[in-house]
Amino acid sequence: MKHLYPALLTAALALAGACAHAERADRDKPLTIDADALRHDDQKQITLFTGRVTANKGTIAMRGARLEVRQDVQGNQFGILTADPGQRAYFRQKREGMDEFIEGEAEQIEYDSAADTVRLLRKAELRRFQGATIADEVFGSVIVYNGTTEIFTVDGQAGGGGRVRAILAPRQAASAPARAASGAAPAARATASQPAPALRPSSSLGGERK
Repeated sequence: MKHLYPALLTAALALAGACAHAERADRDKPLTIDADALRHDDQKQITLFTGRVTANKGTIAMRGARLEVRQDVQGNQFGILTADPGQRAYFRQKREGMDEFIEGEAEQIEYDSAADTVRLLRKAELRRFQGATIADEVFGSVIVYNGTTEIFTVDGQAGGGGRVRAILAPRQAASAPARAASGAAPAARATASQPAPALRPSSSLGGERK
């Protein structure tokens, strides 16, 4: 199912389910980075990694061509990950207590451990996986994802007439085949077999009207 929103509209969508969040422990895990080269500026507390960069922090995984990392006195980490020309950088994080992942791609990805946010810039795409299956997808020019609230905003694509695009999976798609094969099932069993709630449109971000 596809939903196309009017030009220049900022869409706010929330992952339904009050108990589902990004992995809480990720923000306290060390950031491990591999790259071809490293340059550190001790005065500015900025480290630059270049060449086939991979970064991991708990369940968070990132890949790109160049990563600039800054750390403040409180130990919070801020990273700017960019891709090679014509390519997109990559981000992935597990949802807590669920076999689900949030995965994103963009030409530039900005990670803020203090705010627990990821900002995807240019040719941005965000996907929700249930196991190995894509459940929902959103596309835009700028996507900002908050791992604590699991609310994100999407700005229209610059090359797509200022529009955003979302592909939302039917809520009952995963459980329908099982019900058809087994016939009528007890209500409790049917409820347990339903997939996690899909993305749903919202007119607010963090409780405030846009």
